[in-house]
Amino acid sequence: MSLQKPYKDIPGTVIFDAEQSRLGYWLNQFCMSLMKADNRARFKADERAYLDEWAMSEEQKQAVLDRDLNRCIALGGNIYFLAKIGATDGKSFQQMAGSMTGMTEEEYRDMMLAGGRSAEGNRYPGEDGDAQPQHQPQGKAGQANTGDKH
Repeated sequence: MSLQKPYKDIPGTVIFDAEQSRLGYWLNQFCMSLMKADNRARFKADERAYLDEWAMSEEQKQAVLDRDLNRCIALGGNIYFLAKIGATDGKSFQQMAGSMTGMTEEEYRDMMLAGGRSAEGNRYPGEDGDAQPQHQPQGKAGQANTGDKH
């Protein structure tokens, strides 16, 4: 008997529960390996070769290579572990969070200082709030096509 998960209906939100933990186990273990300088150097020298040492799915590896943190989260990544990728790339947590919303670092900072994203229109699927899938990614960073995925 599976557990009921009413939280799966929260737009723009993936809850890191036991199922997500199992799904992302090797992805998160890879992220934790980046805490060691030698591993960070090996990863930066040949990202694909280093990722291939881990029992991650091809989709997880590609999400890491693309630095698609939202996809990493959907595939079981925990944001606190994924932060190790950002740190390896020299990115702040604020820069990472901004990239996940399609906002510039400044837009994200200003939104958070103003109280964060409104719950209005974002309480359940089908509403028209800014966290709804049809509005992602929003902000200048999400609209610009620079070709730089990092």
